[in-house]
Formats: sequence, structure tokens, C-alpha cells
Amino acid sequence: MGSIYPVKTTVEISDALFKRAKRHALKTHRPMRALIEEGLRRVLDDPAPAERYQLPDRSLGEPGAHNPLEQSSWGDLRDEIYGGR
Repeated sequence: MGSIYPVKTTVEISDALFKRAKRHALKTHRPMRALIEEGLRRVLDDPAPAERYQLPDRSLGEPGAHNPLEQSSWGDLRDEIYGGR
């Protein structure tokens, strides 16, 4: 097996997450690099795949039947979508 060399890279994360991580690093006396490596190891070692999101069925009417919104204007559709909000 070959040697493993450290790699420098830039990672963009939200300010809020960075601040939380920095506070945690200071509190636990660990460098940010160690926190990032630990997080990556946890994600990559997790055997459980993430659940795939199932889009809920929001169909109108019966399958194969006339679409009740087909003849609606954009204003009517907007009202239907937003419930008059």
C-alpha cells in the first residue's frame, strides 16, 4: 500500500455551521481538521444508506379521467395551489 499524504482543500460551509464547529473544536481542544476528518469517516463508514425521498401523490381526480384543472386560468390555479393565501 502506498503512502498517504495530507491534502489541502477548500470547503465551503455555512457561517452558522462553521461557528458551531469552531466552538466545539475549542471546547474539545481539537483542530478543525480533526473534526472534519471524523465527520467524513462517520458518514463514509455508515452502512445504512440514506432513505430515498418519496414525493407524495398530489394528483387530482381519477386516473384516466378528465383533468379538473385543465381549463383553469393561471389565477385560478394559483388560488388552488396557495389556498387563497
